[in-house]
Amino acid sequence: MLSRQTLRDEPERVREALEKKGIEDVDFDEVLDIYEEWRELKGEGDTLRHERNEVSRTIGELKQEGKEAAAQEAIERSSELKARIQAVEKRADELEAQLEEVMMRLPMVPAEEVPVGADESENVERRREGFDDLRALPDEVTPHYDLGEELDILDFERGAKVSGAGYYFAKGEGARLEHALIQFFLEVHREQGYRDVFPPLPVSSKSMEGTGQFPKFTEDAYRVEGEHDEPYDDDDLWLLPTAEVPVTNMHRDDILLDDDLPLKYQAYSPNFRQEAGEHGTETRGIVRVHQFNKVELVNFVRPEESYDRFERLVAEAEEVLKRLELPYRILEMCTGDLGFTQAKKYDIEVWAPGDEMEEGPELGGRWLEVSSVSNFEEFQARRAGIQYRPERHESAEYLHTLNGSGVAIPRVVVAILEYYQNEDGTVDVPGALQPYMGGQEVIEGHEPVGESALGAGERE
Repeated sequence: MLSRQTLRDEPERVREALEKKGIEDVDFDEVLDIYEEWRELKGEGDTLRHERNEVSRTIGELKQEGKEAAAQEAIERSSELKARIQAVEKRADELEAQLEEVMMRLPMVPAEEVPVGADESENVERRREGFDDLRALPDEVTPHYDLGEELDILDFERGAKVSGAGYYFAKGEGARLEHALIQFFLEVHREQGYRDVFPPLPVSSKSMEGTGQFPKFTEDAYRVEGEHDEPYDDDDLWLLPTAEVPVTNMHRDDILLDDDLPLKYQAYSPNFRQEAGEHGTETRGIVRVHQFNKVELVNFVRPEESYDRFERLVAEAEEVLKRLELPYRILEMCTGDLGFTQAKKYDIEVWAPGDEMEEGPELGGRWLEVSSVSNFEEFQARRAGIQYRPERHESAEYLHTLNGSGVAIPRVVVAILEYYQNEDGTVDVPGALQPYMGGQEVIEGHEPVGESALGAGERE
């Protein structure tokens, strides 16, 4: 969350952040009113306690001097002060709780260099990679959802039968491809100095608050434990939407040492999101599904190093696409498309040539976001109480957190099936991935099984 000093010293900057990020469910004037009353009461409480201490000190002196009447007046004044202090503290505590709640709904202020824009149409393309030497593609590239079914490596019908819309089976070489990508990504990031973490999949409400998913995005999460039609409690459990949540909260309420930083974790996990699969044409295939695999990169860094580390994190995330020789681009999010928690964010979008989109690239196909690399500055650290001590004798300070997907796997599968497909309907395995596929060079698919795979004549 934002610091109260920011609220005090830069209220208009916070108001501007609300406008730029399009957040309309916060009455900022009410927030300021609560904050100002709380500040005034805290100041009044300090003044009253100081006066009561002075009065209490004089009572003994007055009694020693035999000034009983004056001492009695001082006792009565001390009682009055005590009653007023109790009333002030009670009201201040009420306001403290209100302030804590509304502060959780204030977004991170965008970094000054973030481009101003209303929505995703005003994001800024920073660069493209891998387009200078594109491989020869079939005259008509088959979309991954058709090709996956033809090769019998993706099964949407059985996924829906087992779990409902938005789920799929990866089968045979399709499953092998996902497993290979997971291992490949993890190995690349180990080379970059990342420490492996395999996190628990259920996470608490408190953890979701720590990284900023709650209270704003409760409707997108899968609740595991707790009353499903009631507001959440701290001890409710949810399926993780991203490994960012458990990995960041590993150090909730911790004080790290300067020597620990930068701290770099990577975590593979399945991820669960209710919002996926609700975006028109993207409900076909595996571009938007409710469960998907991802490798997440999480960094804990010193504040003065966070923007240098941010650029390095972008390079670390995109390295897997470079090695797979998949064309992609880097987008900088404008203020209107910047998330609730981020100060700055880049998206990495891979090119998938198989599906013509109305607003797709000029060379056909479409862009698929496979990674969002974000700098949260101290926003998450404040919410989760994550600090570090620059020197052992110095006070603890809030550090900065960053993360990025390294990367989302289903959309990379889409890009591989569409970009590496051949005229005969087979798919070449990228060279960098072949060692993780047991040396396999081509995905040829499988014969389907069961009576449903037979033609009408064969079934008779």
